[in-house]
Amino acid sequence: MIKLSNTVTINEWEIELSAIRAMGAGGQNVNKVSSAIHLRFDIKRSALPDVYKQRLLALSDSRINKEGVIIIKAQQFRTQEQNKEDALNRLKELIWAAMVVQKKRRPTKPTKSSQRKRLDSKKRAGTTKSLRKKVSY
Repeated sequence: MIKLSNTVTINEWEIELSAIRAMGAGGQNVNKVSSAIHLRFDIKRSALPDVYKQRLLALSDSRINKEGVIIIKAQQFRTQEQNKEDALNRLKELIWAAMVVQKKRRPTKPTKSSQRKRLDSKKRAGTTKSLRKKVSY
């Protein structure tokens, strides 16, 4: 059971974990041992609250496919246990990230002093450039 908050948890039967062979370096051992973990989590079939489901399905994340299944492949570590822990942590972080509410941006206008400072700096830059010209008599 994975605890997301005080009230929200994910049951183990909702997460499908399978061991697969990892890619990359590792010598002959990489061809024999299935140390990578392939995690599948179906958002629509899960027991998560509707708010969580809607926010997760609204995300434009490459790990979420069209059917609403989160697919995470963990192969960073050499042991299956560490990769399993990594995959579950990444699932938690994805769900937490979906639940963060973004602040609404209020458009603001520049202050009078900032406008004045900007124009003064432009004038100063213009005068220094004009002083660099050749002197004509």
